[in-house]
Amino acid sequence: MLISKMAAEGGGKELNEIKTQFTTREGVYKLLTHSEYSRPNRVPFNSQGSNPVKVSFVNVNDQSGNGDRICFNVGRELYFYIYKGVRKAADLSKPIDKRIYKGTQPTCHDFNHLTATAESVSLLVGFSAGQVQLIDPIKKETSKLFNEERLIDKSRVTCVKWVPDSESLFLVSHASGNLYLYNVEHTCGTTAPHYQLLKQGENYSVHTCKSKSTRNPLLKWTVGEGALNEFAFSPDGKFLAGVSQDGFLRVFNFDAVELHGTMKSYFGGLLCVCWSPDGKYIVAGGEDDLVTVWSFLDCRVIARGHGHKSWVSVVAFDHYTTSVEESDPMEFSGSDEDFQDQTTQFGRDRANSTQSRLSKRNSTDSRPVSVTYRFGSVGQDTQLCLWDLTEDILFPHLPLSRTRTHTNVMNATGPPEGAAVITNASSGATNGNDSGANIPAINSLSSTFPRSNSLPHSTGTTTTTANNANKSGGVSSGIVDSAVATGVSKFATLSLHDRKERHHEKDHKRNHSMGHISSKSSDKLNLLTKTKTDPAKTLGTLLCPRMEDVPLLEPLICKKIAHERLTVLIFLEDCLVTACQEGFICTWARPGKVGLLASQIQASSPSGTVV
Repeated sequence: MLISKMAAEGGGKELNEIKTQFTTREGVYKLLTHSEYSRPNRVPFNSQGSNPVKVSFVNVNDQSGNGDRICFNVGRELYFYIYKGVRKAADLSKPIDKRIYKGTQPTCHDFNHLTATAESVSLLVGFSAGQVQLIDPIKKETSKLFNEERLIDKSRVTCVKWVPDSESLFLVSHASGNLYLYNVEHTCGTTAPHYQLLKQGENYSVHTCKSKSTRNPLLKWTVGEGALNEFAFSPDGKFLAGVSQDGFLRVFNFDAVELHGTMKSYFGGLLCVCWSPDGKYIVAGGEDDLVTVWSFLDCRVIARGHGHKSWVSVVAFDHYTTSVEESDPMEFSGSDEDFQDQTTQFGRDRANSTQSRLSKRNSTDSRPVSVTYRFGSVGQDTQLCLWDLTEDILFPHLPLSRTRTHTNVMNATGPPEGAAVITNASSGATNGNDSGANIPAINSLSSTFPRSNSLPHSTGTTTTTANNANKSGGVSSGIVDSAVATGVSKFATLSLHDRKERHHEKDHKRNHSMGHISSKSSDKLNLLTKTKTDPAKTLGTLLCPRMEDVPLLEPLICKKIAHERLTVLIFLEDCLVTACQEGFICTWARPGKVGLLASQIQASSPSGTVV
């Protein structure tokens, strides 16, 4: 990247200066200029009219210990490299694979982590003309081209992902607002598909492909109005969150094809979405310049974050930034057995999470543990923001009172048992730093860290009662017990008669009004039953609370790190990765990790050779 001398030296205080390092509580994050990936000639890409640069990672578990691979698209080009991260300088003269496309551009891509080996990887690539290609960049093979004749959908591919734990199923979203389920083993046919209705609900419908023999697509989802900009699977693979140009976040039970809940942006379209590591929270960003935190259990907005000056293009949780703080023993409501269950569950969940380095701590300790979720965002304002979602936001409480929740977070199919009092707290809470802990947190009046990222409003305290999904028939009643791949395959190939019998009762009760919500509250039904939602009428409702009705987060850091709009943010174990529309993929070493590369700089420098 072209960086001024002052910026490179860390000096200068100009607002437009590109930052090469920033500091958080964990320490200093530093840009590793020798670990920058781009086109081999390192010339900034003229991004006018081009699709966003995207990055995908996969680990092939080779014997060398350097199994990370990176794929990125720049304009009409697609590159596949060994990713050396903080360990060694990037060598751009030796891409494993490079492809240049004519008449279309790559828009997105995704590796199948389940099948990846040192000898072969399966990479899906979506294109601006609507096709999806399956390639193996190690073998340099092109296996299949889906929607080749654009008979299924003619609009741009906005997002493509493998279905979790499946070797053959994948999902593709388009600018048309449609979402398709494919199987790599099936063909797309030589004629346009004919569909029959499987299920419909509030502003969505799902169809199966009507044909004598099984063909792609297996399912067609029509969701909202305008483009379906991005979707993401929950960590357990059972739920699907999608954000659309109509400004709605919609969360579906993927196997049961039922709507779990919705949220509306403050204004404009939503562009990006991600799940917390335990699946309890969803963060979305978009054209309102905000990041919005939505509770999966309560189906409501719990916080907004304002730090960007333009559209938010990517949001992502940091699974690795974790801090667990123990506080002094206190009195709690509930039995000792309940609390022991909670701490035992904490130990079990932590061992199952990516935060294994903390799984040895306090799994049987009787003292309470606090947790903070870390997430990040990048935007068209060229800024990177980091945010902490702390207990005072997640579990706010009235002054001089304590609220305790108890739930098994690994079975996130309903909110905590019993009602919890939710408030806009005006006092601090223990501020840990744990984005990956799968635990219920407990409020403490005694603060051990300042609340550095939350701005409570002074307009008074508002209380509501948390929802209980289990009372409505809940999500659990619709979950298919089998694995995702098997469940969806069975669902897509059922006869029409079987499907009608299996879902007749649900269709009658729910699917022609809201689809599926987590409460029988008549007030909620009144708010959510209109198909054409007027933004002015949703403001101030559960769909879209007013700004003063929910806590407002401020970022831990907000730094300008690029000349062009940012399009990528990925958190890895020893670094975070960003990319801008000029085609530069940057590696930022986490605190204490920068020394791994320093010893390599003298012996190895990046090559500027043009391939």
